[in-house]
Amino acid sequence: MLKIMLVSLGCDKNTADSSKMLGILSHRGYELTSDIEEADAAVVNTCCFIQSATEESINMIFDLAGHKESGLKYLIVAGCMAERYKDEIAKDIPEVDAFIGTGSLEKIADVIDELVSREEDASKTGQDDGTQPIMCFDGDDTAFSADGVERYHVITERPFSEYLKIADGCDKRCTYCAIPNFKGRYKSVPMELIIKEAEKLARDGVRELNLVAQETTCYGLDLYKEKRLHILLRELSKVEGIDWIRLLYCYPEEIYDELIDEMASNPKVLHYVDMPIQHTESEVLRRMGRRIDKEGIFEVVKKLRSKIPDICIRTTLIAGFPGETEEQHMACLKALDELEFDHLGVFSYSREEGTAAAEFPDQVDDEVKERYSNEIMELSAAISEDKNAELVGRELDVIIEGYVPDDDCYVARSYRDAPDVDGLVYLKSERELISGSILPVKLTKSDIYDFYAEL
Repeated sequence: MLKIMLVSLGCDKNTADSSKMLGILSHRGYELTSDIEEADAAVVNTCCFIQSATEESINMIFDLAGHKESGLKYLIVAGCMAERYKDEIAKDIPEVDAFIGTGSLEKIADVIDELVSREEDASKTGQDDGTQPIMCFDGDDTAFSADGVERYHVITERPFSEYLKIADGCDKRCTYCAIPNFKGRYKSVPMELIIKEAEKLARDGVRELNLVAQETTCYGLDLYKEKRLHILLRELSKVEGIDWIRLLYCYPEEIYDELIDEMASNPKVLHYVDMPIQHTESEVLRRMGRRIDKEGIFEVVKKLRSKIPDICIRTTLIAGFPGETEEQHMACLKALDELEFDHLGVFSYSREEGTAAAEFPDQVDDEVKERYSNEIMELSAAISEDKNAELVGRELDVIIEGYVPDDDCYVARSYRDAPDVDGLVYLKSERELISGSILPVKLTKSDIYDFYAEL
């Protein structure tokens, strides 16, 4: 049986999709490997959200294509780049044997089956007819249909924590973003299927669910004609074995009262929200196509902190959007100083083909974008350091991530820390601690992003 290697690039939505693809391949009988030297086929689940992500995906495809000379039989490009740039990749990298679009990822095993069948036919006839790469783009607007979405899942990193994708696509049409062009319209996964998948993950030992989508806050609008994220949280909290539920990618203008009330009252829903605002100044937000202004951002932050006093808010910004002036940047810094987000990430604006903003006048120079970005991060680091220092002495629960032999300590995360993007809690313990266990600690020291603690 063939050995399959899968490389997942980009966001955690891709990570969730890759876990399902691995589950489908394993169910079909294929052997999984992380070693390219022993792989018969390599699958790249690509990202092209911004230029740097596109370059990373292209470099990975070229790198894997080089292994075609040393034993790799098949190379499959899946996901966003397959959807957006299949013709260009097929022309420039003929080593690619198949492309799978964002709506057809569940066909991964079928595609590999067809590649094997092609090779067997060529072996029997003794002729290679130079068959064109397989193009698999026959799915709907979501990666996984009702058939099997909850059945197949391979957990690749943390056996106790997993991303759970509740929707795909986007209806927002922000001027800087190309995602709707190749992901399609917003499409919620039916609630009963999400619950079934969560139950399977719980049986497999998962204790923390991190809910992801292009935008989680609009969950249910397409299926049920109303927002039902608060109901989904309530139902997920009933799944035995799931102890932590974390919300990522909540657009500020879509956060609603019932959702806040559920977060405040449900003990399994963490007091954490990832709420990308992209900017604070109303004119910049208008040109971005965002559906909120500066006053609205301040209002939703105030409401969240009023109803959930210990809430941890993460946000993301774009620096150097076309036409952004020095005055608007300085006003953004002032607003961020007042808003005091707990965690913050920033991207320099990336001019994406096919987006409205790519054609805007007054594109900002790269040097200015980098300066804007650095100044935002410097301010955020100072805010984070001060807020962390205020938490020293507090007791809170953490989930154990693992043990670091070189430092003779355990690494953990609190409710304030999402996997992969936020800080860590370093913990000394004389007794052995099991990864995935949740236990109380006392914070004894802090720095800009991390904490140190004792049992």
